Amino acid sequence: MTSSSRLSEKQKIYAATIIGSVANFMLVLFKFIAGIVGNSAAMIADAVHSLSDFVTDVIVLVFVRFAHKPKDELYAYGYGKYETLATAIIGVLLFIVGSGIMWDGGWKIYRYFAEGTLPEPHTIAFVMAVVSIVVKELLYRYTAAVGRAVNSQVVIANAWHHRSDALSSIGTAIGIGGAIFFGHGAEILDPIAAIIVSVFIMKVAIQLIIPSMGELLEKSLPEDIQEQIRQIILSFPGVSEPHHLRTRRIGNIFAIDVHLRMDGDMPLRDAHERVSEIERKIRATFGVQTHINIHIEPVKHAK
Repeated sequence: MTSSSRLSEKQKIYAATIIGSVANFMLVLFKFIAGIVGNSAAMIADAVHSLSDFVTDVIVLVFVRFAHKPKDELYAYGYGKYETLATAIIGVLLFIVGSGIMWDGGWKIYRYFAEGTLPEPHTIAFVMAVVSIVVKELLYRYTAAVGRAVNSQVVIANAWHHRSDALSSIGTAIGIGGAIFFGHGAEILDPIAAIIVSVFIMKVAIQLIIPSMGELLEKSLPEDIQEQIRQIILSFPGVSEPHHLRTRRIGNIFAIDVHLRMDGDMPLRDAHERVSEIERKIRATFGVQTHINIHIEPVKHAK
């Protein structure tokens, strides 16, 4: 990948993240106002969720700056794992937020049965919840599209954070709307909806954390990709027995180490050219920045 294309990807990521951060800041501000004026604890909790989105945007801006740096003497394999680390942090934040929403909802339900009442929210809180749903879903679609276009895990993770906020706002809207529509006695709909939404939020968090931890702990690439690597190697004449295959991800880049056998009588120049052809085909399949280390062994002839 050329430096100009890396710059273009970074600009797309920055643009998507800055747009999201501005929207999140405005949502945080207006949700807090709507929560206080509209007497809605659910909306205030939703504002806290949006605040976590804003913090996530800041994390993305900081980490992507490092992740897209070209490899150097200090980091010979590049800085891609900064992006993996950022994805893990986003997942942890999502899980914490989801847990907090669940705890808050459970506490409100306890209060309702213990005290027999909960504050009744006002219409302004419901309107703000609907606005939040629309804005956050649009942000999710835009950010996810950018993440897929530049193949960035951290941007896609951030997109899911937007959607989790939209889901949270749906729960908030259901709870506030039900309390307003059905009147006294229906206030418990708010914390019940919040708990349901918190489960979805924590599910998304786990889906982000587990793969990220796998990458940070040098988990191998999926078996279908490893088999694809073997088949690429075996597609070349005079090459056999790919073994000791070791693979991992470095951010969005694959790293591949493999041993293979070739005729020990083959001239060194020809063997080198054959390996270079294999490397070119692997990079054409998995990306030009793929790290490849191939060790050649002579074919073992039966005595």
